[in-house]
Amino acid sequence: MKMKSSLAPGIRLITNFSRDSWYRGFILILTFLFYTAYHLSRKPISIVKSELHRNCSNVIQPKDINITNNVTWCDWPPFDQDNYQTLFGVLDNCFLVAYAIGMFFSGIFGERLPLRYYLSIGMLMSGLFTCLFGLGFYWNIHSLGYYAFVQVMNGLVQTTGWPAVVACVGNWFGKGKRGFIMGVWNSHTSVGNILGSLIAGVFVSTAWGLSFIVPGIIIACTGVLCFFFLVEKPEDVNCSSPQHHVSYKSNVSAGNSNDSVGIINGVVEFSLCLLFAKLVSYTFLYWLPLYISNVAHFEAKEAGDMSTLFDVGGILGILAGLVSDYTGGRASTCCVMLVVAAPMLFLYNNIGQRSLGTTIGMLLLCGALVNGPYALITTAVSADLGTHESLKGNARALSTVTAIIDGTGSIGAALGPLLAGVISPTGWNNVFYMLISADVLACLVREQSLSVHSHRINLFLFNANANQLI
Repeated sequence: MKMKSSLAPGIRLITNFSRDSWYRGFILILTFLFYTAYHLSRKPISIVKSELHRNCSNVIQPKDINITNNVTWCDWPPFDQDNYQTLFGVLDNCFLVAYAIGMFFSGIFGERLPLRYYLSIGMLMSGLFTCLFGLGFYWNIHSLGYYAFVQVMNGLVQTTGWPAVVACVGNWFGKGKRGFIMGVWNSHTSVGNILGSLIAGVFVSTAWGLSFIVPGIIIACTGVLCFFFLVEKPEDVNCSSPQHHVSYKSNVSAGNSNDSVGIINGVVEFSLCLLFAKLVSYTFLYWLPLYISNVAHFEAKEAGDMSTLFDVGGILGILAGLVSDYTGGRASTCCVMLVVAAPMLFLYNNIGQRSLGTTIGMLLLCGALVNGPYALITTAVSADLGTHESLKGNARALSTVTAIIDGTGSIGAALGPLLAGVISPTGWNNVFYMLISADVLACLVREQSLSVHSHRINLFLFNANANQLI
């Protein structure tokens, strides 16, 4: 009989992991790809904006075109008007308002429909509407109504993604290392934004329609992948279910009561916190390339590439999940990052464009501080709340809890770009004052919830002591 040490190193590595571990790793990678595709397909609009409206006086004029206006001849109507920023805000909000409204219903559907079918259809439809936006270039469509309709429909079908993938991951992973695991996993948001920017940037200056069509094809292909390979729950393949929660008593004794006792009531507080945090994050998502183009005077592709640094910084936000696991304080971790983020936003606006090194450093730092709390709330916090013991093992409720939190946050995601579109004509300084104010409000909401939780903990301990006396 051969010794196990004689096995090939690769086979030894494989056998060191249990069947459960392989399935969990597979689901984590699969859902990572799914939501990367969702964000990848949302990003092109921010890259294409600076191509739809640009300073045509700096562009070489083709000899075979009769030019009547040297300033707007290269723009894409109807975005060649002076109110182009408002029109861009309309497009952003058609998507984001539809997304915010649809999210509150998406969790309900996610509870009642098989997640595999729900995700697959959602990604296929997202691919369709993303491609339709790009086809406007080839069909020579200049109607704002057409692009607005496509954005509304895309916003609605994109709500299938987040509640479903979080519910799936929550089904497979327990509470123990959830902050770190889901923090790493949540980097799909930043990875998707980066890939979406780079892909859109390849085509934006030559045929901007492909900036949408290629991401649309990618997300449609991931929908097919989902249909053939997604496993919704461990029990479906005879794997063991994870431990989702621990008792109140053990939480109190472990000193983690701030985020556990009465945590279900934390849905409201965390939802409001996410509203303001997402307002900041999505304003950067939709307006940062245009801001860089206007302030630093970069071309559309260069501005898009530079904006990816904000998302690279967002990947560093996974440290928030690791810290929250170690300290046991999700809310405290969010507060600290929000407090530091406000002055960093101020500094970025004032000194961020002085040199290339300063720009890179500030974008990385702001990306980590802005996206860290946002990522922590939408992943680990949502999973904690959705699998809390008060739900009596109803893991399907995770989809609804996630949808409530992210739906409320999506209201902020809609408000941010809208306000940026209205405020930006008065100066970019005012846009940053708005972002800093939202960041401070997010922190204040979390501080309020911490005091509320402390009151609940004291009440719980009082009741526990009273019961012992009885």
